[in-house]
Amino acid sequence: MNNAEIQRIYWTRLTHEQWSMHISASSQGLCYVGTPNQPIDEMQQWIQARYPNSTLTENDEQLRPYVHELIEYLQGSRSQFTVPFDYRGTPFQVNVWHALCSIPYGQTKSYTDIAMQIQKPAAVRAVGTAIGANPILITIPCHRVIGKNGALTGYRGGMDMKRKLLQLEQEASLTK
Repeated sequence: MNNAEIQRIYWTRLTHEQWSMHISASSQGLCYVGTPNQPIDEMQQWIQARYPNSTLTENDEQLRPYVHELIEYLQGSRSQFTVPFDYRGTPFQVNVWHALCSIPYGQTKSYTDIAMQIQKPAAVRAVGTAIGANPILITIPCHRVIGKNGALTGYRGGMDMKRKLLQLEQEASLTK
């Protein structure tokens, strides 16, 4: 294989207060935000599956803009992200992830709402599966999706993380 064909994926570990997670970015943008307090293996396996011709390189400086915006969000001072993303998923997944990005800060929508928004009203379960496959936690706000009855539902980062993110947004919305 020619070295020019190998894509470099940069990574770092973001640590802020109780939050500690691996994040990575390609030359196109943020491509992965991991589950808090998980080993690096979670990120490595995901990158291997989505970027098979890549090499992982730790580089805090390269990830600084992403870390900066994520920390601002976790502090309650950022409600929108401006960093670029590098989505890797099926066209349906990417469509769902785009819809998630339209959920306003501090608000929630149901899986049914997302299915209706992407004009696939019968695809509620598929929407749930696509949301569960979201590789970029927090920045693609899948934590803002709840059950039709208003109940909190599953989250790749865990229910504790989902509750904390929703609470953070609610509290920050009250002070803005």
